[in-house]
Amino acid sequence: MSAPAGEEWGTDEPAGADIRQRHQRTNGTNMEVVNHTVINLIIFVLSVYVGYHVVWNVTPALHTPLMSVTNAISAIILVGAMLAASLTATPLGRGMGIAAVTLASVNVFGGFLVTRRMLEMFRKKEPKPGSADSAKKQ
Repeated sequence: MSAPAGEEWGTDEPAGADIRQRHQRTNGTNMEVVNHTVINLIIFVLSVYVGYHVVWNVTPALHTPLMSVTNAISAIILVGAMLAASLTATPLGRGMGIAAVTLASVNVFGGFLVTRRMLEMFRKKEPKPGSADSAKKQ
């Protein structure tokens, strides 16, 4: 039977040896492991950058459909927040879940109000009964 790649039989290292030490011994290089917080921070910064450019480069004609899609996504987030709030066991988790449900609800309903208001801007306005335009039509 042969030893697995990168390991030798009969070594004195414990079963849970540090990955960096094993990697340095087998490859002769010192490779640092990147912290998960740094990776998550990089992903967050990149998503903010891409989101900024996507939102500011949308033409005004596509803004209302984009808002309605965003409202649908927020509604899905609302369902997830309700599930998270109902399945937690600790009071802190339940409080955070209730706060998430409240904020997501404000986002969804506010988004629908803004979308409705924007759609009303595109409607043809009815002339007032006493105005000069209504007198010309009669």
